[in-house]
Amino acid sequence: MPVIAILGAQWGDEGKGKVVDQLSEEASMVIRFSGGDNAGHTVINPHGEFKLHIVPSGIFYPTTTCLIGNGVVINPARLIGEIDNLNNSGIDTGRLVISDRAHLVMPYHTLLDELEEKSRAGKAIGTTLRGIGPAFTDKTARLGIRAGELLDKKGLLERLSSIMEFKNKLLTKVYGADPLSIEVVFQQYCQYGERLAPHIKDTATLIQTALANDELIILEGAQGALLDPDFGTYPYATSSSPLSGGACLGSGISPKCIDRILGVFKAYCTRVGGGPFPTELNDEMGDLIREQAHEFGTTTGRPRRCGWFDAVAARFSHQINGFTGIALTRLDVFDILPELKICTAYKFNGKIIDYFPAGATDLEKCQPVYEELDGWQSDTTHIREFDELPAKAKKYIARLEESIGCRTNIVCVGPRREQTIESSPVL
Repeated sequence: MPVIAILGAQWGDEGKGKVVDQLSEEASMVIRFSGGDNAGHTVINPHGEFKLHIVPSGIFYPTTTCLIGNGVVINPARLIGEIDNLNNSGIDTGRLVISDRAHLVMPYHTLLDELEEKSRAGKAIGTTLRGIGPAFTDKTARLGIRAGELLDKKGLLERLSSIMEFKNKLLTKVYGADPLSIEVVFQQYCQYGERLAPHIKDTATLIQTALANDELIILEGAQGALLDPDFGTYPYATSSSPLSGGACLGSGISPKCIDRILGVFKAYCTRVGGGPFPTELNDEMGDLIREQAHEFGTTTGRPRRCGWFDAVAARFSHQINGFTGIALTRLDVFDILPELKICTAYKFNGKIIDYFPAGATDLEKCQPVYEELDGWQSDTTHIREFDELPAKAKKYIARLEESIGCRTNIVCVGPRREQTIESSPVL
């Protein structure tokens, strides 16, 4: 059986949770490999509607093991709350495993996130204020605390005391904030450790066993490719790599083991927070798409910025990820529109370009060059076979495939599991 990476191909919020939930029925293991609880996946299935932030979307199947990989940063309080919510809904979380190498979000991370964002004033990045960026900063600076350290109280106190002495100086002398109590934080995280101890394990061994047994493994992405800190709209980016390469680093799986890379695109584009967005619609059409699709952030509740499909950005996403297939979500949102637009190029400094600029400053100067297509103006939400889609809907999908350079495997015409059309096999 293959290893398949399921990745956000735009600016996040593409519907990855639905796709992972759909494919997890056959999976032995689902591994979340990046981000933190700044991400949000909404899943609607026979159990109900769930908003997941850290727990992998395969948790609803009784035979699927769900791993939170080493590439994730975990806020223990939020994870425990998510576990409790699932348990209260009758979902078994006994198959949830946390990598002992995953880093923790600490109270000073969330505080510093808020203070740093306020200090940027009019140039704020638009973070979720969940402490994710500062946690990844500490990981790189070798100041992080990992999940496995919760199991060693003596060692935890020793490291925490040293780190918090530095963090309190930063809080008080740079930002003028009150210091945090080392004892209070220590006791709090000891309690978290006691609660999460049954879940914290050496995930590398579990993964290698599954690979050796030729079991199906799904690597679940968070955020989207255009938020990658290297290839996205830096500095308006996330703090860990949501790319296919990041899937290897965040799980401990060799690139040689990944067989399929499924890029999840919406039929249009959305973005949350600051940063350039060439096809953004600041008009009635943007409002219509937002209301029709209920485009509000799963984590923050913020209204998402909406725009037409950006094929220039989509091609670039394909280039840096190597998609073997596409999952196209929210096609039904366009059911009511008489005409649609696809951005096929940019106008930049008086010239037409077909590439995605590296800098946010340059991208902000890009004006979309559109191609217009007729809408189908008929209900697709009941359709379950690709051939039954309206001819103009199939033409739209074919034009997206041509523009991106990759075939479509899945088309979604609604949020529920059954509103999924397989146009060609994923596995």
